[in-house]
Amino acid sequence: MKKILATGLTLLLLTACSSEATTTNEEVKEPEQSEVDKENKKTSEGTASPKNDTEQEETSEPSEEAVQSKDYTINENNWSINPIGDANPKVVLLTIDDAPDQHALQMANDLKAMNAPAIFFVNGHFLDTPEEKETLKKIHDMGFAIGNHTFSHSSLKEISPEKQKEEIVSLNDLIESIIGERPKFFRAPFGQNTDYSRQIAAEEKMSLMNWTYGYDWEKQYQNKEAITDIMVNSPYLNDGANLLMHDRTWTSEGLSDIVKGLRDKGYETLDPNRIKTVE
Repeated sequence: MKKILATGLTLLLLTACSSEATTTNEEVKEPEQSEVDKENKKTSEGTASPKNDTEQEETSEPSEEAVQSKDYTINENNWSINPIGDANPKVVLLTIDDAPDQHALQMANDLKAMNAPAIFFVNGHFLDTPEEKETLKKIHDMGFAIGNHTFSHSSLKEISPEKQKEEIVSLNDLIESIIGERPKFFRAPFGQNTDYSRQIAAEEKMSLMNWTYGYDWEKQYQNKEAITDIMVNSPYLNDGANLLMHDRTWTSEGLSDIVKGLRDKGYETLDPNRIKTVE
């Protein structure tokens, strides 16, 4: 069973209060999957309902000018997204971790239908079958950015430099073999970078990215209504917020309402292609 186990970490247990779990921190613990999601992922992926070609063609795409304009930067002090010059400051960045597990394709279809860009941070242990690789290709072909979340979701602080490099570079190689390009963003498991992982990310021309807040691993938010409400009404929601979500049942169910709620508050869902990355 391909599951992400996050053990032996000292910070932010799953039962920690939401204020602790949501603050930006290099040591923030990213959650392991709930028992609710420990179902056969092939069955769940089979229930996804991809949009047909006509529906995809009718969905508006970002303009070429917007894609080429690098008018935002990543603030590594708090991991928010900051505008350059007169770019709109009232933006949020949507990110989906632990993909493509059970719900990533459906989440991509729902986001595509709303013309809401996002980064899907993937793990190599979700890419070891032809079906999983095809799922990733479909997500990329819909226009979504693909990020590196390491091959096996290991804590980088607990493995050797050689293993850290393998975790990062081997996944980039695999992603490139599937979608034809290497990721531009790197998110370390549990938000735990090391000096060496930073070096490898730079050599691989990937920008580091953690998050501003996320809640979908906490017990009280493991339903559609609760996760929607907290993601839209979090006290940590502010201009440039970097939103952490996961390939989870309840997050998938609430995703469209989350996007709608953020937009109702005046936030633009930022195209990751507009973020300046390592050259």
